[in-house]
Amino acid sequence: MKKELLAAGILLLSFMSPLKSLATTHVSKIYVFGDSLSDPGNLYNATQSQVPPSPPYSDGRFSNGEVWVEYLGEKLGLSPTLVTELQNNTPTEGINYAFGGSSSGLGNTLVPESLLPGVLGQVGLFTRSLRESNQSADPNALYIVWGGGNDYVFGNVTDVSQPIANLSRSVALLALAGAKNIMVVNLPDLGKLPLTSGQENSSQLTSLSRKHNIALAATLINSLSAIPGVNIIPINVNSLFQRVRRFPSEFGLTNVTDACLVGDFDDIAQGNFTVCTNPNEYLFWDSVHPTTHVHRIVAETALSALDTQPVPAPWQNQEFEDLLLLEQ
Repeated sequence: MKKELLAAGILLLSFMSPLKSLATTHVSKIYVFGDSLSDPGNLYNATQSQVPPSPPYSDGRFSNGEVWVEYLGEKLGLSPTLVTELQNNTPTEGINYAFGGSSSGLGNTLVPESLLPGVLGQVGLFTRSLRESNQSADPNALYIVWGGGNDYVFGNVTDVSQPIANLSRSVALLALAGAKNIMVVNLPDLGKLPLTSGQENSSQLTSLSRKHNIALAATLINSLSAIPGVNIIPINVNSLFQRVRRFPSEFGLTNVTDACLVGDFDDIAQGNFTVCTNPNEYLFWDSVHPTTHVHRIVAETALSALDTQPVPAPWQNQEFEDLLLLEQ
């Protein structure tokens, strides 16, 4: 019990870090590479406003409002252009390449027959555009990499080595292109989503989440953090979600297990669903994705990490996090 309280105390200190203005003076642009958790509308645009059905989803987002990278951008005074809207806009504040359904690699698990890029594919598009224009990545920009969840939940991947290799290569490609500030986000417990909780694969997904996070942290420490001049900024969403589930009232939540929007994807598209009356008190908007209230909490955590100098070792509280997992 003492160790559990110590773990909770350490995590609480990380959430209490002041949100200073240091980041706002250094970040010139934001480039985002990810999946539905970071997609404000790319998949929606690519599917001619079909996926996700909006409403009940919010203007093409897989949530009931803005996603975390939008909240983070607002704090930094930046609004990256969607990659699907580049033809109509000049991206002066960065580009968001994230697509709902993206795998960690080259393809899309939600629309597998499409040519929509996974996280590594998104990074490839970005770095290729730099090479074609004989440019380097903006060293003052923030580059965000978050993926892997779709590989395990929808792609039936049972070995973390390939997703980790995909994410590591994504970070390395960005660094080789000239990126200096790269934010890397780990996974929440995929076995505790409304979609997976209580299912046959729940414990396997919990184990895969843990193995993924440990392997990703090891990669950041042993390889990627050693790249000269590159600042790796780790965001421990796993620990954040653990705390949200254990102490929901601290975050204004009353329900951390159920989905506010109830219905499978096909039913929702046909208008057959129910929605709770108090979504801001829920951790989950649908059976997979968090509410916009929780996205805001993720953004606050990311902003706090940006303002931490020097940047801490990746997920240095892993030993305490492992203890919490074992005691649940």
